[in-house]
Amino acid sequence: MEEKLQVWVMLAMALSLLSAASAKPGLAYWHSLSYYPAACAGFDNSGSMTTGVGDELWDNGRACGQMLTVKCTGSANGFPKPCKDGVVTVKVVDYCQQPCDVNLSWDAFSSIANPDAGSVRVDYS
Repeated sequence: MEEKLQVWVMLAMALSLLSAASAKPGLAYWHSLSYYPAACAGFDNSGSMTTGVGDELWDNGRACGQMLTVKCTGSANGFPKPCKDGVVTVKVVDYCQQPCDVNLSWDAFSSIANPDAGSVRVDYS
């Protein structure tokens, strides 16, 4: 029984490392406007946990509808301690121009960072 538990613990650790290794670093911004019309959804309301993505993810619109997990990793502009614990999962509904990697809705951004920071460094996958 103890050996099985050890195997499960090792497997869980390996999977968490794999997930962290596949995350990409980037910059996240936030916006207060609804995505209407959005590049993906037109006038469809996709909820409040949404994002636009930059060129690297956009892939000529193939990113539309995909879900991203985003974690704040630090300040992008010297704002002190902008990050909150946890991650947010968002739906891609729009495109954002460079230097944007992800342009989170206010609800999504404020769940992982202080909106007063304006932008933060993130890992996303």
